[in-house]
Amino acid sequence: MKEIPLAEISEVKKRLQSIIDTALDGIITIDENGTIESINQAGADIFEYDLSGLIGMNINLLMSNPHRHKHSEYIQSYLETGEKKIIGTKREVIGRKKDGTLFPFRLAVSEIQLSNKSIFTGIIHDLTEEKKSEEAIIKINMELEKQVAIQTFELKMAIEKLIDTNKKLEAEIKEKTKIESKLIRSREKLSNALEKEKELNEMKSRFVSMTSHEFRTPLSTIFSSANIIDRYPNSDQYENRAVHTKKIKKSVTMLINILDEFLNLTKLEKDVVVIRKESEAYSLSTFCHSTIAELESILKIGQTIKFESEIEIFIALDASILKQIIINLLSNAIKYSKENSTICVKVSEIDNLLYISFEDQGIGIPHDEQKYLFTRFFRASNSTHIQGTGLGLHLVLHYLKLLNGKISYTSVENEGTIFTSEIPL
Repeated sequence: MKEIPLAEISEVKKRLQSIIDTALDGIITIDENGTIESINQAGADIFEYDLSGLIGMNINLLMSNPHRHKHSEYIQSYLETGEKKIIGTKREVIGRKKDGTLFPFRLAVSEIQLSNKSIFTGIIHDLTEEKKSEEAIIKINMELEKQVAIQTFELKMAIEKLIDTNKKLEAEIKEKTKIESKLIRSREKLSNALEKEKELNEMKSRFVSMTSHEFRTPLSTIFSSANIIDRYPNSDQYENRAVHTKKIKKSVTMLINILDEFLNLTKLEKDVVVIRKESEAYSLSTFCHSTIAELESILKIGQTIKFESEIEIFIALDASILKQIIINLLSNAIKYSKENSTICVKVSEIDNLLYISFEDQGIGIPHDEQKYLFTRFFRASNSTHIQGTGLGLHLVLHYLKLLNGKISYTSVENEGTIFTSEIPL
């Protein structure tokens, strides 16, 4: 084996000593008897001794009871049995400073064999600050746990109080909701009542307007014709008297028709009209032709009524009610159509349902006003110059209900209107 020069050995020793001297942890070596052979400055500072004051002293000096008096026995037992209890492990022990103060440190012990001699090296790490930090953390944790417990209790009480408050609020909200519902219902009732009152006022206004117009014209005719008749007292003036007598009769008939409409409306709305079934079925085509013939006297110049029926249909519906439906719808078609126009009446039967449609080429109904159709005394804005009570469609709706029927329509202003009645057979 090549011998290492003494100079190199010396250099290695210096380096090792430099490392030991500058280490942050304490490094201490003892012999088999527990005598301290070396200790670095950090180790001396940990135990608050001078370096010179520890060299040659027994390691028991730095230990606390009960290990202080038994350390020699530990070393002797290891040397005899070879059983390692401390050597090769890290453990936490209590040290003793020069002034007798005890402190915790972590100890790691290792064994080195030199020339048939055992040397034990201990690495010492002071745990004083760490323990203080741990104690502080433990204290803080305990304080936090205490605060958490207090806050948890306070939070629990607050939650219970909040739950109780919420229950009270829920009860108040329910009560408030009930009151609001009652108020809403009251407002709705009031609104409905106001709306009905408004409708009633509008209806009254339309009624007054209609009656003042519809009654004034024939009454004026009657009055003027009666005055003119007085001017023809002689028998040879019969033809002149007859002209005005005819006007009087026509005007009286007009007034009677208006009053009949009022009377029929009252009966229908009071449900005193009795529906009856005819004892024998009758021809619908014959019935329609007969009814149409009754209206020929009110046709305008050049107006014609065209009747269409795909098949012969026999029915047993109440003839008087059906006649009122046809007269009202057909007279409206005549009234609101121009001269030299054609009005079509079409009859068909589909799935035991009777359809009668009335198509004209008249003034039509303004789109924005169609929602008011079938309302009592309603007159469209483009028809006020034409004679009428505004009751015709309203009466038709009631008559159809008596027959379990219904009515539909399409209308375009200035182009025409189609009304179609549907009646179960």
